[in-house]
Amino acid sequence: MPKPRPAVVRMAPYSPPSSGREGKLRLDFNENTVGCSPRVLQFLQQKLSEEQLTIYPEYEATKHALADYFQLPESQFLITNGTDEAIQVMINTYVDNHDDVLILHPSYAMYRFYAEVAGADVRELSYRKEDLAFPVRGLISRIRPKTKAILISNPNNPTGTAIGIGEIVRILEAAPQAAVLIDEAYYEFYGVTALRLIDQYRNLFVSRTFSKAFGMAALRVGCLFSQAANVQFMHKAQSPYSVNMLAALAVRAAVEDREYVDNYARQAVEARELLYQGFEKRGIPYYRSHANFVLFQAGRRAVPVRDALRARGVLVRDRSYELPGTVRVTAGTAAQVARFFAAFDEVWQ
Repeated sequence: MPKPRPAVVRMAPYSPPSSGREGKLRLDFNENTVGCSPRVLQFLQQKLSEEQLTIYPEYEATKHALADYFQLPESQFLITNGTDEAIQVMINTYVDNHDDVLILHPSYAMYRFYAEVAGADVRELSYRKEDLAFPVRGLISRIRPKTKAILISNPNNPTGTAIGIGEIVRILEAAPQAAVLIDEAYYEFYGVTALRLIDQYRNLFVSRTFSKAFGMAALRVGCLFSQAANVQFMHKAQSPYSVNMLAALAVRAAVEDREYVDNYARQAVEARELLYQGFEKRGIPYYRSHANFVLFQAGRRAVPVRDALRARGVLVRDRSYELPGTVRVTAGTAAQVARFFAAFDEVWQ
């Protein structure tokens, strides 16, 4: 049988627990917990036809709508198959076998996944143990002249912690030879973006997704931003039709309904505060978050609590394999927080 590349043989498999979730209170994957804008479904129903399904996707109208939404020229971004493809395309363009790549731990698993597929030598730096703060000084001290990529989630998943523009600038200036990705999957809940730095820093790459606040995780669509010269190179490394027609249509409607997204993000931030209050009332340690989720300490009961909640129709994510004793819960709406704690109190005896 064919022999796989050594980099693939060395990799640990990634298998997200994503089956059997429909119909439950989904507080495990940081998705929108109420659904996408009604305009998205209406637009798809209006535009969808038998003929359209036979045609390869066309992106002109979608790129125009996104350029207007993000206030950046079309030459400065790619439409991607979720953030995952954004990471993959950037790495495929700039990282080669045995290149030095820096990531944080714990963080989004796909950073390591795609770097290892490329055969890179991946180095990890841990978030500060006591408060899970971003180790800016530690990261800068570990940058080498040969470092080719630095991958940062801001805010970070699963910790919820974040850095500001000043820290991002320090990292960009410390690694002018490296491609620095700032993954802004949770931007709508944080409000701080590096997009306005793109014209100043040739080594800056920013990704956004429509899987979280916009409620379109099933469609797999996102964007990857950088200077136009970088985008031209990355376009060469991207499959020409990786974003399907339904996703391209849906994004056009989604960005037009800004009020819906802003309202959902506001609900999630309010729900996050309710989670804080609930954990404090119960004497349960937690970490303050800039995203739409909260990481809390369940100790040795992390997995049993997760399983007992699932039996009651409430899904949360065990993260104790990365941070001992921790469980992550998505902040959706006030009503969903109340339902979460009602179930939690039944199992936290």
